[in-house]
Amino acid sequence: MQPTKEWLEKWKKVKDKLQAPRNLEDYFTLKEIAGEELDILNIGTCSIPSGKLVAGDSLVTMPDENLIPYIQETPIGEFPVDICVLTNHDRYAAIRIKFNDNKAVYFENGMKGNEDLEGEIKEGDFYGFGVDAGMASITDIEVQKAYHKFEKKFSELNEDGDLYNDYFWALLEENAKKFPKYQAEYGDWLNWNIPDTKYTMPICASGWGDGYYPVYFGYDKNNNICQVVVHFIDIDLEFSEEK
Repeated sequence: MQPTKEWLEKWKKVKDKLQAPRNLEDYFTLKEIAGEELDILNIGTCSIPSGKLVAGDSLVTMPDENLIPYIQETPIGEFPVDICVLTNHDRYAAIRIKFNDNKAVYFENGMKGNEDLEGEIKEGDFYGFGVDAGMASITDIEVQKAYHKFEKKFSELNEDGDLYNDYFWALLEENAKKFPKYQAEYGDWLNWNIPDTKYTMPICASGWGDGYYPVYFGYDKNNNICQVVVHFIDIDLEFSEEK
């Protein structure tokens, strides 16, 4: 969908307040934040055939046929995916798709053009997506459509089946055995190749679990998108007061 002129005018007035709470490049370059040690997992590459991204709960939202992509459009191609890990807690603080090696100088909240921008918006506020099944994904809308097609076929062939228990469980467990670092026994991430396609889509545990999470698009000094980050855990907010 195309945002209205009125919506764009409202967004222009508040978009600076919706920037990420810190430069999220730090999550992937620093060894620690707020005294918490960090490490990076590279989980392979993901497919971005159109540059129009969607994000959501991997099992509940992502198979939906009516997802709306973000208005921010990215480069097209195959790009590396990294996960920022809080090593002392074995939790994933963020997942990133990196489009090039340019340094991000600011991070803009991902928007779909239908958000309610009425009322007071304060520094630190954000728009995001809900997670109910403890796992999240970010992918291209064309990849998501392929996922929807797969899920529809799976449901038709398995009327009493469950997508997680009867399909993803085994894949996640197998992936955890193959790549055990920072994964629980039954698996915390998967770079899923959607059957009968060339597309891959990242799936990972979302921070502390269920919650509401923002997507941020990172822009370089030339105002071009160079990365996109799903922010699961605000490390400064969670841990600074504890030190």
